[in-house]
Amino acid sequence: MTTAWEAAVEAQIRSAQERGEFDNLPGAGKPIPGRDMPYDEGWWIRSFMEREQIPSDLLLPTPLQLRRRIEQLPAELRDLPTEESVRSYVAALNTEVVAWLRTPTGPRVVVRPVNVEEAVSRWRADRERAAPVVVTTPEPPRAASARPRRRWRWWRR
Repeated sequence: MTTAWEAAVEAQIRSAQERGEFDNLPGAGKPIPGRDMPYDEGWWIRSFMEREQIPSDLLLPTPLQLRRRIEQLPAELRDLPTEESVRSYVAALNTEVVAWLRTPTGPRVVVRPVNVEEAVSRWRADRERAAPVVVTTPEPPRAASARPRRRWRWWRR
């Protein structure tokens, strides 16, 4: 026996079908993704992370995230333009490390602050290695009789 509420819902579905609102929906006629795969309790979080392009590093506990950031530090610093920006980036990372060391949560993993001077010297060395070598060729000497080009200035017009 159907209730009045169920009948109203069925009537709305039927009228939507008649109007064609369910025609040409994305995925219509296609198999359900993952149907042949064994059941996985975390399927929804994986599909969400893939759809939203969220990095899997965010699922790691804090000390492992910090260690990964410290390991990737040379690559992160390579793109920074000035020594001051390198120092501020390393200082911000060290602030996060010290905050975690004061109240550690998660697994016991050794995480230590980064030495700023070592990071800056490594950044300098990376920049020197990556700096393009500019080869300049001298201009040929001008002939003595050649008249210099006259340059017009905007106030002489």
